Amino acid sequence: MMFFLYFVITLIIITLLDTKGNFFFIQERVGKNAKIFIIYKIRTIPIRSNFPSTWGKFLRFFKIDELPQIYNICKGEMALVGPRPDVPGYADLLQGEDRIILTVKPGITGLASLKYRNEEYMLAQHKNPLKYNDEVIWPDKVRINKWYIENKNVSLDLIILFYTFIPLKFNVDTFINNYKNKN
Repeated sequence: MMFFLYFVITLIIITLLDTKGNFFFIQERVGKNAKIFIIYKIRTIPIRSNFPSTWGKFLRFFKIDELPQIYNICKGEMALVGPRPDVPGYADLLQGEDRIILTVKPGITGLASLKYRNEEYMLAQHKNPLKYNDEVIWPDKVRINKWYIENKNVSLDLIILFYTFIPLKFNVDTFINNYKNKN
């Protein structure tokens, strides 16, 4: 118990010194049934910067920055596994069958999170990152999230959790194709 307390205190102190600001990153997100809620994360980007610090990258790589979302789970706003909650504006774009994403609680991790684990790096490789996100990444996340909802089960969630916490190479598209062929 004391180790955990020391870990939390150290995490808070390093993050406050690193970000020069608030420990938490707080943002509105769209949850189940399009209900807006506040998501909590550990701040990884220093104030007056657009990119995560080295410490922030460490927190993100091991998903430590997502730990405050356990509070969102306790409040019933999120699940451990599911589609990541979008910010208002993107969720509003969901049409027709894509709106199935709004019928489940969003998750701390999911298949799309695994595929786009290095999303910031991918976006940085493009001249117009917003356009690339809107035309390539976001539609692909919608496709993956729809597939997840249509196929969700405990064993699938356990696989997602395993690859979330043990960052081994995992090809989401190959997994989906092989999963389809087995069923």
